Amino acid sequence: MHFIEIPTEQTTAITDVLLAMAATLFIVLIRAKGIKTDSKKTLIWIAAFGFLALAAALGAIAHGIEMTKELNTLVWHPINLCLGLTVAFFTAGVIYDINRFNIAGYILVLLIISSLLFFIVTLIIPDSFLIFILYEALAMLFALVSYLILSFGGKLRGAWLMTFGILISLLASVIQAMGTFQLTLIWEFNYNGLFHILQIPGLLFIYAGIIREINSRKFIL
Repeated sequence: MHFIEIPTEQTTAITDVLLAMAATLFIVLIRAKGIKTDSKKTLIWIAAFGFLALAAALGAIAHGIEMTKELNTLVWHPINLCLGLTVAFFTAGVIYDINRFNIAGYILVLLIISSLLFFIVTLIIPDSFLIFILYEALAMLFALVSYLILSFGGKLRGAWLMTFGILISLLASVIQAMGTFQLTLIWEFNYNGLFHILQIPGLLFIYAGIIREINSRKFIL
């Protein structure tokens, strides 16, 4: 096994590892804080963060390890599946909040089916990561509008934190979609590495929003 020698791929792999670690930490904290207050919401967000953590861990392998193009393509299959499921459960979490802490089972099934359809598209169209960015952007825009409504209406504690987290994630997606950004801060980072770096504080705000809302219901009888 040999690590890749391309500097920007190295930093992309390292930031993928950091993203996976952050998502895993948030899983542990969300479970500890929320499982007794709202188990359904807690499990939805654990799934979202869990699939993201797995995708990032596999991404570190895809970007950081020397391998044949064929093997790299195989590694990307489970990454795309996990990314699609991340978006599905993230959207489910948004719907759960805007629907006053409820989500119909059939909606969750439809979201999972949509993620599987996205995965099938990635199998049919090679090198289709831009499709994921568009798929993710639609979910993020839906989430942004939803949490802005909840924020201005004062109907959900933590809605502003969720909004800021989504805005940061959207900025990260724009940078990645453009595919031209390159930055040297001791090490060389390209748009993928910058995407991961921005995603971590974005996840932090989203995590903080989830916890603030859950905490607001802890002492309600």
